[in-house]
Amino acid sequence: MSAREQRQVASDAGLSKQRVVAEAIRLADREGVHGLSMRRLAGALGAGAMSLYHYVANKDELLDAMIDIVFEEIELPPEQTDWQSAMRRRAVSARQVLARHPWAIGLMESRTSPGPANLRHREAVTACLRRAGFPVLMATHANWLIDSYVYGFALQEASLPFDTADELADMTEDVFLPQLPPDEFPYLNESAAALVAAGYDPAEEFIFGLDLILAALEPLRASA
Repeated sequence: MSAREQRQVASDAGLSKQRVVAEAIRLADREGVHGLSMRRLAGALGAGAMSLYHYVANKDELLDAMIDIVFEEIELPPEQTDWQSAMRRRAVSARQVLARHPWAIGLMESRTSPGPANLRHREAVTACLRRAGFPVLMATHANWLIDSYVYGFALQEASLPFDTADELADMTEDVFLPQLPPDEFPYLNESAAALVAAGYDPAEEFIFGLDLILAALEPLRASA
């Protein structure tokens, strides 16, 4: 065996599926999932590209494992509380996790070989709704509605050109307001100025919308 091959074997010896998946998630968090390749991942691990196939058969299996980790990070709805509080905690946790892993938003519902954490999560959500009295079909409606809201909000939040309320205020004053002549856009001008003065934080919109959805579902549960 050549010296180069010996160094490669020594490098590959420290690999495990857990390490491979964790590094793939770090790469996706930093650069997005579209640029992730087995060769790119192997380079980040200091390993031979072919050695990764001992741990994941292909990129689809790698993505399944990555998404399973994302589901594992999301808090399950607790059993010792009412269904609205439980689903609110789970939704807030999902939004926080997707803010850390924005690449995962478009993949959460696309996996056809879900991992154990994915299945545990879905079982816990369904159990929460069914124990609360939602019939199967209404529980499915509720689950779809809440997840669509969480994923949509996370996607919109990831694309915003600011990260904090202070950055929004600065951008509104320096960029948006100069483009809103009061005589041409009176309501937009009024709204922008008022929101800056009030210290508006768009992050608060998540709970506002989520609570509306949960409140709207409650009478459907009760009537069912």
